[in-house]
Amino acid sequence: MATQPHNGLDNRLDNLFLLSDAKSRSISPENFTGEKGKGGMATEGTGAKAARDLGQGWKISPSVVIEEGATFTLGEIKESGAINHIWMTPTGNWRFLVFRVYYDGEETPSIEVPLGDFFACGLGEYAPIVSAPICVNPGSALNSFWQMPFRKSCKLTVENLSPKPVTLFYQIDYTLTDVPENAAYLHAQFRRVNPLPYKDVYTILDGVKGKGQYVGTYLIQGVNNNGWWGEGEVKFYLDGDDEFPTICGTGAEDYFLGSYDFENQVTHEYERFSTPYAGLTEIKKPDGLYKSQQRFGMYRWHIVDPIRFAEDIRVTMQALSWRSDGRYLPLQDDISSVAFWYQSEPHAPFPTLPAKDELEII
Repeated sequence: MATQPHNGLDNRLDNLFLLSDAKSRSISPENFTGEKGKGGMATEGTGAKAARDLGQGWKISPSVVIEEGATFTLGEIKESGAINHIWMTPTGNWRFLVFRVYYDGEETPSIEVPLGDFFACGLGEYAPIVSAPICVNPGSALNSFWQMPFRKSCKLTVENLSPKPVTLFYQIDYTLTDVPENAAYLHAQFRRVNPLPYKDVYTILDGVKGKGQYVGTYLIQGVNNNGWWGEGEVKFYLDGDDEFPTICGTGAEDYFLGSYDFENQVTHEYERFSTPYAGLTEIKKPDGLYKSQQRFGMYRWHIVDPIRFAEDIRVTMQALSWRSDGRYLPLQDDISSVAFWYQSEPHAPFPTLPAKDELEII
């Protein structure tokens, strides 16, 4: 049995009984600063009219409104600790809400991802997910359990790119505690190519410099051809790998822990699944009229099998189908992704996030 002091960061069922000096805090519209004993004190907010007969303490500020083109600071923590859980439920187009996280006063974010994509729900509609770090629950409850340590500060923002105000309910649960010297920072980066040029390889992540571990992929593929679309290999180039990678998979559905086209052998249709570490949760079918294309959203979390790198990492995926005579067909699909990894700071510059029109799924 462990007897060393517990800092409250390594939370598992087998050590929940250990006492700790860590302090639990939470930021929400009912307590924007997360201060001890300061929750539920609002006298104005989105619920003020409903609580007009009840007064202070009766759900007066349960949400925020983010105006068109505005960036709203969800919270800013100015001590050492770690975020343990984020819950959100947004209105509007989730692709037009950009989620950013800044650690320790950095000028460029370590996380910059459309809000829905960060929660593995990039097609903008509710799709249930039951996984270890991400849960999406009825009716549009987006939950992240990625642990996000920081040493000096942490700022979280949402930018509204849409032409209308959006309403956002949210809660950020965190711990104030000492952070171990070898703790890395969670990073997340979005990319999209539409369409992928013929015979090009899709890049999930590149340009990372430093030491860390790759922990997850969320990917959307909009298919522009008939037939099966997931024959391509996912490859991890580690620590100076050039032409050939250290880790090379056997196909896209294999990497996402499925097989044989994600096909239900009884119904002969794609089959949704959601497990702790992998899932195919979004299947958008043509409707015979205006929705003419198929789109698929899937995730793979490297929780028990993180891919570790000492200097750099590059992650790619081929987009392959079949053509006549048993030959591979390089696809020209609409592909977007989020890469999740931990690394030491500072991080290399991210590619410029696509503009609103380039983010939109149409």
